[in-house]
Amino acid sequence: MDAALTPPAGRIEVRRRSTWSRGLRAVGRWRLLSFGALLILGYVFVALIGPELAPYEPNATHPQATLQEPSPAFRFGTDKFGRDIFSRVLYATRLDLSIAFSVAVSAFLVGAMVGGLSGYFGGVVDDLVMRLVDVLLAFPAFILAMALTGILGDTIPNVILAISIAYVPYFIRLTRGEMLRVRTMQYADAAVGVGNPRWRVVLVHLLPNSLTPAFIQLTLVLGWAILDAAGLAFLGLGITPPTAEWGVMVAEGAQRIITGEWWTWLFPGLAIVIIAFAFSIVGDGLRDLLAREER
Repeated sequence: MDAALTPPAGRIEVRRRSTWSRGLRAVGRWRLLSFGALLILGYVFVALIGPELAPYEPNATHPQATLQEPSPAFRFGTDKFGRDIFSRVLYATRLDLSIAFSVAVSAFLVGAMVGGLSGYFGGVVDDLVMRLVDVLLAFPAFILAMALTGILGDTIPNVILAISIAYVPYFIRLTRGEMLRVRTMQYADAAVGVGNPRWRVVLVHLLPNSLTPAFIQLTLVLGWAILDAAGLAFLGLGITPPTAEWGVMVAEGAQRIITGEWWTWLFPGLAIVIIAFAFSIVGDGLRDLLAREER
């Protein structure tokens, strides 16, 4: 082989190291993504069968065992009413995950549909939709959800509706941006050229190819929705006592921080932190994988 065509040995070593480093980073991302997915599956499993595993009813009181530390009888201890915190955390898992999935799916469906149609047809409707989105995005999602919950009232459906409205603009903007990109591609022109009506072009050919960023946002919104629902309950909005909900339990336990009953807030707080962390790393992992595929 001609020496001029042979790359220097140092360059080969750099390429090998670069390949190994990329491989190690990919393995690390997969491990983190898998770890987050396993955590989420564990929570889903608890949500499905947790109430059957709970040793007590969530609102059952034990006056002789108020504020008792974790023990074999009460694994996570009891609160000021003698309610078993372990049972309440298990029951709250189903409620909080139900709220999170309801919020994320509702915001995703509405936002994707509105954003897709707005991006494809454009014009005055697109301008009006985007101005409304700009107005809503001017407020932090939690602040907007808090205001809407205060207006709508303290019920679980109202909490779901308020948080969903707060996150719809994110999905509208993401899907609209992707629709603006895919509507100029050749397969979009081909779909129109063979005689498909415009609604079919949007819903069948273009919208499914515009949803990848929205799907990633969906995983992140799941974690944010849990934090928002718990935050609203902590502030006394939305879900109120004696409902077994993580935010309600943390709010009740926060009153005991100074007196030393740490178990009253620690275990529901850990439940919130772990599931929010799991959704976050899954969303980040999916985003990294998407970026790598695009490269």
